[in-house]
Order: sequence, then structure tokens, then C-alpha cells
Amino acid sequence: MFSYLFFIFLTNFRISHSDLSKNLPLWTWECVNERCAPSRPSPEKKLQSLETCNMLCSSMHIWPQPTGPVSLSSTAVPVRADFFQLQILTAPSKSVREHLQKAFELLKSDLKKIQKNARGFEEWRTVNIRVFVNESSDPRMRIDTNERYKLFVRPKFTSRSITVDISAQSFCGARHGFETLLQLIWLDPYAGCLLMLEAADVEDAPRFKYRGLLMDTARNYFPIGDLIRTIDGMAASKLNTFHWHISDSQAFPLRLVSTPQLSELGAYSNSDIYTTKEVHSLVRRATLRGIRVLIEVDTPAHVGYAWNWGSADIGDLLLCIDSEPWSDFCHEPPCGQLNPRNPHVYEILERIYAEIIQLTGVDDLFHLGGDEVSERCWAQHFNYTDPLDLWVEYTRSSLERLEYANGKLPNLTLLWTSPLSERIKTDMREYIRVLGLQVRNTAWVHKQIIGLRTIFSHEDNWDLNNGMGMWHESNGGAPYNSWQRVYEHRPWVRSNADMVEGGEATVWSSVLSEDGLDGHLWPRTAALAERLWTDR
Repeated sequence: MFSYLFFIFLTNFRISHSDLSKNLPLWTWECVNERCAPSRPSPEKKLQSLETCNMLCSSMHIWPQPTGPVSLSSTAVPVRADFFQLQILTAPSKSVREHLQKAFELLKSDLKKIQKNARGFEEWRTVNIRVFVNESSDPRMRIDTNERYKLFVRPKFTSRSITVDISAQSFCGARHGFETLLQLIWLDPYAGCLLMLEAADVEDAPRFKYRGLLMDTARNYFPIGDLIRTIDGMAASKLNTFHWHISDSQAFPLRLVSTPQLSELGAYSNSDIYTTKEVHSLVRRATLRGIRVLIEVDTPAHVGYAWNWGSADIGDLLLCIDSEPWSDFCHEPPCGQLNPRNPHVYEILERIYAEIIQLTGVDDLFHLGGDEVSERCWAQHFNYTDPLDLWVEYTRSSLERLEYANGKLPNLTLLWTSPLSERIKTDMREYIRVLGLQVRNTAWVHKQIIGLRTIFSHEDNWDLNNGMGMWHESNGGAPYNSWQRVYEHRPWVRSNADMVEGGEATVWSSVLSEDGLDGHLWPRTAALAERLWTDR
């Protein structure tokens, strides 16, 4: 194979023997004890690029590492995106078949991006991909989706082709198979073409059902193209949940047909708004990438001016707006908290919930927010009522409205951990099977979350803003969460693992804009992805 690559190199560059020493690359690479070592090339040596050496020498280069048995070939063949073909041999529904076809087109598009610097060559192998989806007729990522897949790659010498079999129980599992296949293909700079491992066997399934990334687009607006690019990066690491923290105290940039006042009063400008069309485009891309879009409209705190429009007709929707000193009434200005005793608040919430579910197609998972509620704000307006009782009342009413909007309670409804969390187990026992906690603070110990389904987002390890500075301080205080720190964190070992749904990295945009997004996310989010997928 190495001699074959050397021949390709000479053919493409048309180097005469007398000029060979002047035109050879600076280095050739050899596999020594599963590591690639450089040496000076010569006409007598087999020429190999570092990229090809890494792929053929290393025992593992699939990310995240598969959880099942893996066997990879140490030989490669030239391929080209146009020579990839798809056969869908088993699909439980028309929708699954259509999603498989579109996901395959995305695979070819990804390959074309890799091969854009390739040079001409006429010995490409045809790659025949055969897909078998045997169970789920729903292509969406669901709480109970079986993401297991098997990938089987073999050469067919009689027809100079490669056969790839991908079998899965769901579209999402098959899509993961596409992603793993893509990682077995690379551009060789010496050969000037794409190369692909000639044979492979991979069995794989994730450790956790929920593997997420939270992006805050309220404090700073990010163009929809940046979010779609982030979705593509998540798919490469087999993350499955894009948690879109779309509103906060500072802004409400989502244009909702049911409640246009929220973006009219809450967006930074007319250009800093996500339209229905843009949300649909993001959701379509995410679905094809095996990712759900979980939109969170955080309430009852973190609402701000977007809700300051009810007084004349339907009473005050908002309390404590712009209260000073702000640190007494909220965690960051502008202050504002929903009025739990105004019934119109819940009517509006029902409309918001219904439209979000319609936009995303996600009806088995929901996020109510519930972060950093100010008890002092409610206490000054309702003197004789325990603020925690109001909080229980508000959450119960929100859940009732969510059930009306969705036609049923979702399989899992999330809340941020708070003083309310303890009351769930005593005052909201009828909801305990469907309520879950998203845990940011490592101080929340096992006894406080026992019996409740859990998503871990520990800010000491998985907040990607740590160490970057805070909006109101001269430094970030907390240490930077390196990819090693992200990777090594395993919070479920101190918890009831059966109740852990998964985990999520968070990217708050207080001190982040679109220019720094990619460097903020990667490779740390990929480190989280392997921890949640493989957990070795």
C-alpha cells in the first residue's frame, strides 16, 4: 500500500528520477510501536504522509471512542465523494427513508469539503453503503431513542468496490454510523486524493441518553449560521441535544406568532431576532444530524423588559422591574420576575409552550427554566405568603399549562436546581416521575437530588466560560476548564447512576460574541462528548 501511494505521488507530480530528490516532501512517516516517526525521504524509501500514517498506525481514531468491539484495517484505498452510493434496504417508515437519504447527502457534502484540495486520479473505488433501520419509525431524537449502531466495511475485489453495511434500530443510530464512516476517510496530501480504510468492524452505543450543549443567545446574539455550524460540530462528536437558552433578562430574540410583544420589547434590534423560518432551518439541520433542539424560555426570573406590556389590559405580568439596588432583587440587571398571581401569565406561557413545541417537534422533553428566582422580590409584593409556596404554586401552574399545550406531560421536564428542588419531593409528588433537575452547582449533594432524574452541568467543570472573566468583575474567579478538566469529570460516581440522564456543557454569552464562539467550544465540547458517550 505504501509503495502504491508513492506511485500515486510520482504520477500526479510527474517527477523525473533526476529531479526526485528536489521535489520530495520534507518528511516521510513510519509506524514504530503504534506511533508515527519522521524520517528523511529518499527514492528508496516508501513515502507516507503524517495523515496516512496516523490513520493506519494508530489503534483508535474514532471520536468518541466506541463502547463495543472495534477492528480496523491497516490498509487504505482511494475514494471520491461522487463515487459513494446509498441503498436503503430496511426502513420502518417513509419519514425514516427520507431522512436517511438527506443525511447521506450531508455525508457527501462533508466529503466534498475534505476533498476540495484533491488532485486528479482515476483509480477511485466505488463505495456502496447499505443501510438497515429495523425498529423506530420516528426519525427524531427522543428520550428513549436507541442510538446503537453497527458498521461493517469490506472490500469487494471482483468489482474494485467497497461495501459498507450500517445497521441500527433508529435513524439516529444509522446517522451515527455515517459519522463514524466519515472518520475513516481522510485527504492524503502526498497522494492528492481521499483515502479510506479498506475494512472495519465497529459496534457502538452511548453510555448516556442525554448529551448536550447549552448555548445562550440572549445576552449576546449569534447569527443562525453560527448555530448551524455548531450543530454540525456537535454531530461530529455524536452529541444529541442543542439546549437553546434563547431568552434572559437582557433580551428575548425569538419572534413568536402567538406573543409578538415579547420580541418587539425584548430584542436588541429588528436584526437581532430569530424568525420562525430560521428556527425551522436550524431544527431541520439538527434533526438530520441526530440532534434535538431544546428551546428554553427561562421563567419566572430572568425575564426583563420583554414582559413589561400587560398593565393596561391584563394587569402586571412583571414585578420588580428595574428594582434597585439590583443585587437585592436579581442576580443580574435588569431585574424583573413574573407575577405568580396574575392568571394571564399562565395563559401566555401556554401559548409560548405550544409554539415552541410546534417549532422544534420536541414533545417528550421540555425545559421550564426556574433559575435564580428571587424570593425577596415576591416577598415584598405578597407579604403574608411564603415565597417558596409561591414558587411551588407557579411551577405547578406552569406544568398544568405545559400539559394543555402539549396534550400530555413530556416524558421529562427539566428545572434548574434551586431551593424549590427539595419541595418537589414533598409538595409535588404527583410530578416526580416526569420532573428532572439540571444541576450546575457541585454543592448539590447526592441526598438533595436523590429520587429525581438528573442532568449534570457542573459549572466548576463543564461551564466553558470559567476563567474568561465576568461581566461585573475584573477576572473570572473560577479556574479555566481545560479539555482535560472537562474530560476527567465524572459526577455520576457520587450519585445514583440509574437516575442520571446525562450531562451538558454550558456556554453563557455574557462575555462572548460570535467571533470567539468556535475557540470557546472546541475541543472542550468534544472532550465532554466522549465522556458522555464512552465514559471509560
